[in-house]
Amino acid sequence: MDVTLQDPLIGRVLDGRYRVEQRVAVGGMATVYRGVDTRLDRVVALKVMHPGFAADPEFVERFIREAKAVAKLSHPNVVGVFDQGEDHAAVPPAVFLAMEYVPGWTLRDLMRDRGALSPRTALDILEPVLAALGAAHRAGLVHRDVKPENVLLTGDGRVKVADFGLVRAVDGQTAATTQQVMGTVSYLAPEQIERGAVDPRTDVYACGVLLYEMLTGAKPHTGESPMQVIYQHLSTDVPPPSQRVPGLPQQLDAITLAATSRDPARRPADAVDLLARLQRIRHELTPAQLDAEPPAATSSAVGSPTTMLPPFAGPAAAAPPVERTSIMDPAMLPELPADFVMPRHEAPEPPPVARRRRRGRPRWAVPTGLVLVVALLVSGLTWALNGGLYTGVPAVLGEPQQTAVAALTHAGFAVQVKQDFSPTVPKGSVIGTDPSPGAHVRKDTTVTVDVSKGPQRPTVPTVTGKSVNDAISALQQAGLGIGAQRQQGDPTVPAGSVIGTDPAAGAQVAANTPVALIVSSGPQPVDLPDVTGESVDQATSDLQSAGFQVKVDPNQVFSDQDPGAVAAMSPPPGTSQQGVTVTLTVSKGQQQVTVPDVTGLGEKDAQKKLKQAGFKVRTLGFSLFGGATVHSQTPGGNGRAPLGSTVTIWVY
Repeated sequence: MDVTLQDPLIGRVLDGRYRVEQRVAVGGMATVYRGVDTRLDRVVALKVMHPGFAADPEFVERFIREAKAVAKLSHPNVVGVFDQGEDHAAVPPAVFLAMEYVPGWTLRDLMRDRGALSPRTALDILEPVLAALGAAHRAGLVHRDVKPENVLLTGDGRVKVADFGLVRAVDGQTAATTQQVMGTVSYLAPEQIERGAVDPRTDVYACGVLLYEMLTGAKPHTGESPMQVIYQHLSTDVPPPSQRVPGLPQQLDAITLAATSRDPARRPADAVDLLARLQRIRHELTPAQLDAEPPAATSSAVGSPTTMLPPFAGPAAAAPPVERTSIMDPAMLPELPADFVMPRHEAPEPPPVARRRRRGRPRWAVPTGLVLVVALLVSGLTWALNGGLYTGVPAVLGEPQQTAVAALTHAGFAVQVKQDFSPTVPKGSVIGTDPSPGAHVRKDTTVTVDVSKGPQRPTVPTVTGKSVNDAISALQQAGLGIGAQRQQGDPTVPAGSVIGTDPAAGAQVAANTPVALIVSSGPQPVDLPDVTGESVDQATSDLQSAGFQVKVDPNQVFSDQDPGAVAAMSPPPGTSQQGVTVTLTVSKGQQQVTVPDVTGLGEKDAQKKLKQAGFKVRTLGFSLFGGATVHSQTPGGNGRAPLGSTVTIWVY
């Protein structure tokens, strides 16, 4: 028999307006029905409180107060609350909310069908969730029960967050079965478990767990009972998602660890802050990184790029991020039948005999008893962690060593002390502890205290004569920074080698102090005198007086200079590096060659013959009728003359 036919509310009209048509889901506090607003003729979701809670006036008052607060949230990613009412004519009396009806799937259904999701799909889902939570946080509301079952996905790709404010109203666990308890405690922040303390950062923690689960297809903390999961939340950090899915970008690891930090102060301040960081990460990732299909996914389909949230502009922007939304790719959703309704999470009705046996017991007794059992278990574990076998490591950062050791010893810990340099913590004070402050560990754990030796003051090493690269390596190994490089001439140090440092070698300075390198540019350029034409002895004296070395080339050459004089010098006159060696080439005088005899030759033939012999030609005389011939020449033919000298010819 269909259990919905046995539900006394099916077919009733609550408060003269809302007709109950079909049961959709059952939770620990309320049952959700699909209904129709007969006044406006629209489909609504009716959340009807269980009779045990509806009989508590204080609970009903808080329920109504929270419902009114949530109804003020006008955001496209929040399941809207339309109305609140009571119907005392119903049997039993009904206290209910009329809400937006969202046909589709829960995020839990999607992950059950797909397994791990691609980073793009995970961000497409989490960003609108954060937009919805951000609107609530800025309105002073905390969800306190963020989990995949409360994230709804529609067939057209919209993302909706349900159950705003309702967890605050019940003020504790409301799940009616161990499985549902497990589903809730998997997303509870440590401070929510220990002290019942809640603020926007408890929702941020749950969203970090949600992101981990979407990226890996598994919860970060698991166990066979809620107590085991609770213990892991209190004592173990959420691991990076890439440990389970290698290849995930490190940005996703970093944001997941930040959101799930056991210390609330280290998490993003609220959902708006986390949303802004996620959007920056989305812009940093490549399309290949965003669309990478994880190994844990059960479907190879990869959605196409989706509409992203606009870049975060900060709380003071004209359009705050909490009013923005994004839509995930509908292709990622499992195919829905035309008459699909949200999956039911209800236990079958007991047989009639069993119902008759329980007729004398109030219907609210079982869920209330289970809530009390879970509360007692949580209280027992909290006692064990806070005052029994386990305790928190005291915060002794910055305390003097003696004070810190005394505090840890008084707390029941064995203490080891090690020392290290610190540029910020005074000498003798605590830099840190291992395990870290606040960690829940056994009382017999040994805590290592790291005590400051003060700032490290390395000594500037001697790097004179080293190359620049070798000098930089030596400074870095000494824990020093690299300053500017200055050029300086030095005739004794090759160009490019280090002459010294500033501060000088041997000086003790603070760690990472920049040390400037003084680098040799070699000897300074000086004037090189011109000694061509001088005797070798005179040239040698002049060059040595100017600071140069002298070398005489044994091979003499013909030149215009007198024999024995300097014909050439290398390097040539001008400027040169002081101390270089100048090579002198000595002249053998001018080269003597035989002068051709050109008398009797025509003028042109004579000129050609003399030039081919290496002489210059000067012509004197005239010819009245052309065809002039050479009648004489100086020097005479077949005589000797310097090569390149001028031969004069007379023609007529």
